[in-house]
Parts: sequence; structure tokens; C-alpha cells
Amino acid sequence: ICILYFFKSFRRKKEAREPHERSLKARKIRGLKAKIANKERFKEKVQMKKTLRMHELKKTNQKAGEAGGPGEKPAYLLDRDEQISAKILSNTVKQKRAEKVGKWEVPLPKVRSISEAEVFKVVRTGKSKRKAWKRMVTKMCFVGDTFTRKPPKFERFIRPMGLRVRKANVTHPELKATFQLPIIGVKKNPSSPMYTSLGVVTKGTIIEVNVSDLGLVTPGGKVVWGKYAQVTNNPENEGCVNAVLIV
Repeated sequence: ICILYFFKSFRRKKEAREPHERSLKARKIRGLKAKIANKERFKEKVQMKKTLRMHELKKTNQKAGEAGGPGEKPAYLLDRDEQISAKILSNTVKQKRAEKVGKWEVPLPKVRSISEAEVFKVVRTGKSKRKAWKRMVTKMCFVGDTFTRKPPKFERFIRPMGLRVRKANVTHPELKATFQLPIIGVKKNPSSPMYTSLGVVTKGTIIEVNVSDLGLVTPGGKVVWGKYAQVTNNPENEGCVNAVLIV
């Protein structure tokens, strides 16, 4: 009994040490051996994930297949509830979409599309200036406080400091007053999703501004912190961002 106990204990400890030993080995090996080891480990992980997925599916199937109590509906009538709930959900979604269409009417419904040739200037790099993969943004753009530049060698899109904007002159259409508010982010640039991701601010762009200073309150009594506004001028020509609040 004592020998059997020790054997089990040794085996358990050996199994516990195995991941650490494998990890150490993986860190030490180099070259072709490392490639082979990584490939094997990848296959093992894939197999492990498949096994776990099978177990999860098995559990869910077992739960679904369990017989209901005396008050529950039989299996052949369960689809009816799903159809009704799906119909209700579909109608709710349609209604919300219809409400949104009316709610977000923008001051400028149509704007001129801006091509990439207008927005980006080709920057030639390399010893003999043969490489032309970098681009410099020639329009106003918004860059957040948390933004960190990549190393210049790997930065594809350059946003010059002189063209970065942090505040916008926002006009409230009902109050007929203009306020200088901080920009929170660029919600949508109508010309391209890439311009939106880069924070390019052009005419017709939807921006989010901080309206906490205006003291706007929701029907529930909560203070409104951010609201959307649409840019109505050409910021690159005027040097400032003028926008109309969407209320």
C-alpha cells in the first residue's frame, strides 16, 4: 500500500511538473526544432479546443433533451412560442429603426465625396526616396488624448500637429447660441470608413462633442454628457470646426 501511495504521488508530481518543463524547453529551443515543436503544440491546442467544444455541446444537448415537468408544454408545441417571440422582436426592431430615421435628421443630408488624392499626400521615404507607402493627412483630424504615435519608421498615416483639432464651435439650433465644446470622437465620416478610423474631419462629418457644460438633461433626469453634431464648414480652409448640434 505504501509503495502504491508513493508511486501515485510521484506520478502526480511528475504530471504537475510537465507543463513547466515543456514551457522551459519551448523557450530554449531554436531554429527548426522550435518550428516543429510549435506546430505540434498548435495541433494539440486545436484538438483540445475541439474536445472541449464537443463536451459543451453534449451538455447542452442533454439539458435540452431532459423531460419537462407535468405543467410544461410538449416538445412539438415549443416552436410556436419561438415564432411569436421572434415576430414581436422583429416588429420592435422595425419600430426602433423607424424612430431612429426620424430622430437623426442631419442639417446637411448630402455632401460631396472626397477622394483619397485630396485627403492624402504621398510621402516618399528610403535612401533614394523610392518607397511611397507613407501618406500624410492634408485635412483637419481629431486625435484623442490616449493616442500614441507609432515609431516613425512604421507609421503609415502621418497626422501633422498643425492639422489636429480638439474643440469645435457648436451651434444649438433651438437655443440659437454657439458654444466652444471639446470633441470626444469622430462618429462617422460620410466619404469613407478609413477616414472615420483616422479621425479626419471634413464637411458633413458626424462628431461627438462634450455637452456637460450646457446642462442638458434627459427626461429621466440624468445629465447628458455627449451628443452628436454635424460639421457644416470646410475646416481645412477656415482653420476651425463649425458644427450644428443634432437634437
